Amino acid sequence: MALVQRSPKQFDVCIIGSGAGGGMAAKILTEGGLNTVLLEAGPDLNPEKDFKMLMWPYELPHRGAGVGGKATENWGEFLAPNGAWSIEGEPYTSAPGSNFQWFRSRIIGGRTNHWGRIALRFAPIDFKSNTRDGLGDDWPITYDDLAPYYDKVESYIGVFGTKENVPSAPDGVFLPPPTPRCTELMVKKACDNLNITCIPSRLAILTRALNGRLPCHYCGQCGRGCTTASNFSSSQVFLPPAMQTGKLTLITGAMAREILIDKDGKATGVSYIDKAARSEKRVEARVIVVAASACESSRLLLNSKSTMYPNGLANSSGTVGKHLMDSVGSSGYGYIPQLEKTPPHNHDGVGGMHMYMPWWKFDRKNDFPRGYHIEFGGGRGMPGIGMFGDLNDEEEGYGLPLKQRARKAYGCHIGFAGRGEMISNPGSYCEIDPGVVDQWGIPVLRFHFKWSDYELLQAKDMQETFRSIVESMGGKYKTRTSTHGDYPFGIQPGGRIIHEVGTARMGADPRTSVLNGFCQSHDVKNLFVTDGAPFVTSPDKNPTLTIMALSWRASEYILDEARKGNL
Repeated sequence: MALVQRSPKQFDVCIIGSGAGGGMAAKILTEGGLNTVLLEAGPDLNPEKDFKMLMWPYELPHRGAGVGGKATENWGEFLAPNGAWSIEGEPYTSAPGSNFQWFRSRIIGGRTNHWGRIALRFAPIDFKSNTRDGLGDDWPITYDDLAPYYDKVESYIGVFGTKENVPSAPDGVFLPPPTPRCTELMVKKACDNLNITCIPSRLAILTRALNGRLPCHYCGQCGRGCTTASNFSSSQVFLPPAMQTGKLTLITGAMAREILIDKDGKATGVSYIDKAARSEKRVEARVIVVAASACESSRLLLNSKSTMYPNGLANSSGTVGKHLMDSVGSSGYGYIPQLEKTPPHNHDGVGGMHMYMPWWKFDRKNDFPRGYHIEFGGGRGMPGIGMFGDLNDEEEGYGLPLKQRARKAYGCHIGFAGRGEMISNPGSYCEIDPGVVDQWGIPVLRFHFKWSDYELLQAKDMQETFRSIVESMGGKYKTRTSTHGDYPFGIQPGGRIIHEVGTARMGADPRTSVLNGFCQSHDVKNLFVTDGAPFVTSPDKNPTLTIMALSWRASEYILDEARKGNL
């Protein structure tokens, strides 16, 4: 019989996951004096060695596309490590009739190493949207409860933007924004003509030095990882100060298997697989903070079964894994002939948009509830393999004429991506697949997912808006979508936008929710969840800023409760 190795030390806190929520908790709790152990399923990260920030495409075999182009499934080999749609030995399944795509990152910092850095506050109405339209549920907290923590997070990580007084997009604590590019000014002019709000974007990228971090040098390659830490990642911004306290123990290659409880139902520690030794180990702690990402955290809770919690830990409500949501996503692009005449110039800037369109139709009746925002970009970006694939689809030719056409088209496209709110529905959830385990013997998730007419009508509106903007610019809209099939109006499969949230929602009623307003389990008072799982709704804003704000708030609550002896 294999022996389980136990940690000789009991920690004050054990955090599972090192991304936005876990890294935030590690910083606040260690600076607050708590001895903390952090379990990360992936390896450590060395930015100087692991990031390919200034590498040219020709410096990698197959120009970063991998053998047979396989690496392009995960945006190529230039992407900051380690994110993938599929991980060898760690499968997940989708139920018949469903197609949910789950992007996971096994490395220190998790998905914050390569996210888009779009940092948008939820609006006051986003916390009380049920009160407005009767759909879904309200949060047990308000915007005013979270606003001080938005302030703290923005002030610490650095977010650029401008104060615009747009009701759907609250202003924050901003650094100066970068100057708009040529293509962005053209889109802005078209939006003004169409009465579409278009303002400087809000990204967690430094335009001024902050807390010892250098400002962005505008290489435009944020997705590759930043060796100067000018864009935010948990691995470079949260975890170093936590380590400097001397109160953080970091254990990498640790695949959490089960949260352990005592006879009174209180969490006592975590059983994990040491992936290198292929052995089971245990760490003990007085408080457990789960921040492994919404679905991974739900998987851990559902797998933590006992006689006291036969349906999974903290699941007396039966809602762990339920209410799975992702952002509604649909995209398109247009060809702008006017750009053919633009002299070649430097289109670089931050690795993302300098302007965007917040939801502007909040003051009228629409064909669908809630709303969406639009991200866009264009110009002469870094040439890469496959970038003229659409040209080859549209036109015949080869040799010099094809090369000349490609040069003429280079930089003349502008792309648009809508990101909208999904309404929770009973057909979208994750559960344990009873017949499949991963290479560590841990049961995997099975996904059920469907879009409702609310989301499909939203995608339809996105496509109509993209077309109107392109045509207002004198361009030709090139994207074609169907009104039928699995993905009408170009709506992306569930999970594809990588904004999955809601699977351990907070609420005032323990019968219908997993957590209270401080991300604390109703059932297990020393258990907290601080990733996207606590979300009650999935507004059109990217979730990462709100994850960090909720985690900071929960961490301060943990410190306060610990001082009172309540945990």
